[in-house]
Amino acid sequence: MIDIADLSVTFGSGNRVVHAVRGVSLSVEEGESFGIVGESGSGKSTVLKAIAGLVPNSNTHLTVQGRPASGKRTKADRRLMQFVFQDPYASLHPRQTVDEALREPLAIHGLDDPENRIAQALSEVGLGVEHRFRYPHQLSGGQRQRVAIARALILRPPVLLLDEPTSALDVSVQAEILNLISRLKQANRLTIILVSHDLGVVAHLCNRIAIMQFGKLVEVVSAADLRSGNVTSDYTRALIEASRGFVRAVD
Repeated sequence: MIDIADLSVTFGSGNRVVHAVRGVSLSVEEGESFGIVGESGSGKSTVLKAIAGLVPNSNTHLTVQGRPASGKRTKADRRLMQFVFQDPYASLHPRQTVDEALREPLAIHGLDDPENRIAQALSEVGLGVEHRFRYPHQLSGGQRQRVAIARALILRPPVLLLDEPTSALDVSVQAEILNLISRLKQANRLTIILVSHDLGVVAHLCNRIAIMQFGKLVEVVSAADLRSGNVTSDYTRALIEASRGFVRAVD
């Protein structure tokens, strides 16, 4: 579904240039749940944004569903993948109701029957009709993230990109959102890339996990190997030690 070779991202110029991502290569199969983890500043979110076309990048190869995706994206390209950001309060327009937030992508892409599409999208994420005409400040953090997920999925993309979707939420709500994402993945046969600094979160959802440090890909391991400590990098071992006690939840 996604194939990347030698992806690099830099910001600034001259003496102020920052090499956020350095020569990252990875592939994600159709229907796979793929995680990217690392400490703050490791480049994991930048990789996700480069895949989505949200930051400029220099690479030798980037394809999505077999289509080149390194240049300017078309509307058709955009519909292949949608992004869920870390902070739902920041990613939702404060002066747009839930209805307006969900109606906008339908209008941009010229999709018909918005009434039924919006009602179905809300139902899929566990929200009722009473939430439809509320503003973001009238919703809880978990409800706002459900709206953000509904907005991403209303276009029926095959790929969902998630940038720390639970880190801004209360601990009591995080499991609900993770379980929701898991159910939606199965129901819609999604390919998911999940970025997080939390090994427990990625182990909950992902089968394979990429470890990043200083903008470079350290290694790619299975969730089972991560849990058992069967890894090759000292940095990955340090992450496991720092996150000791995480468990992969069983539905």
